[in-house]
Amino acid sequence: MEVISRPSLNYWQDGWRRLKQNRVAFAGLIIIGMYIVLAIVGPKMVAYDYTTTNASATNLGMSSKHWFGTDKLGRDMWVRVWMGARVSLTIGFTAAIINGFIGVLIGGISGYYGGIVDMLIMRMIDVLYGIPYIIVAILVMMVLGSGMKALIIAMVIVGWIGMARFIRGEVLRLKEQDFVLAAKLLGVSEFKIIYRHMIPNVVGLMITTLTMAVPGYIFSEAFLSYIGLGIQPPDCSWGSLAKIGAQSFRLYPYQLFIPAFFVSTTMLALNLLGDGLRDALDPKLRGQEK
Repeated sequence: MEVISRPSLNYWQDGWRRLKQNRVAFAGLIIIGMYIVLAIVGPKMVAYDYTTTNASATNLGMSSKHWFGTDKLGRDMWVRVWMGARVSLTIGFTAAIINGFIGVLIGGISGYYGGIVDMLIMRMIDVLYGIPYIIVAILVMMVLGSGMKALIIAMVIVGWIGMARFIRGEVLRLKEQDFVLAAKLLGVSEFKIIYRHMIPNVVGLMITTLTMAVPGYIFSEAFLSYIGLGIQPPDCSWGSLAKIGAQSFRLYPYQLFIPAFFVSTTMLALNLLGDGLRDALDPKLRGQEK
């Protein structure tokens, strides 16, 4: 009598099980979750406002009163770090989601319909791909000004290209599979083929790609804010905090190290999580375990 080695799991349950078994990736997930929670509740944990200055409490070190110290204007660094986290994480995840949606739509149309449609879309992508992303972002910021909305728009203009090319390749591969050809022979509409057959087979890889794209957007926000084209005072982000901290790095290094630490660990955690999701959601690995 055959014995079932493990319970039957659907795609997402099996992916979650694999992710939990990957301790490094799961640690990355915990770190990101912790940062998101602190971005929401962190500023409420102390009785300071992130814009309020205090001339009698400038450049104070870490203490029980100011957990991360204060900056050159006497503003509490704990509050400003987690207010900055709200901005940086919101920009990173929002840009990734919007670019993912645009990339899936354009890449899916290009790959599924092929022919002249595919040729026109790919030539447009080739032209945009040849333009350095950071140059486009800087030009957009100069036209639209600073702020969160301008940063997101700058990242969306050409940020969808990578996702579109990836989805196009996957759709080109999938549309030649037997189950898609059988659906066409049975008279299934193109919308149902895309919705019920194409999307479920690329959604796992799409989530992995988006997860690994978020660190790039967070770094881009930090870089643009660092050079003065991003978030402007009194608002803050991790990049703008690093810019301010760099100005007094020799005397008060903690003002640079703290935002730099959170930018670095966030990018590391997201990359580790993306690697774990790639292994957990890869359909080729399902069914190989005993």
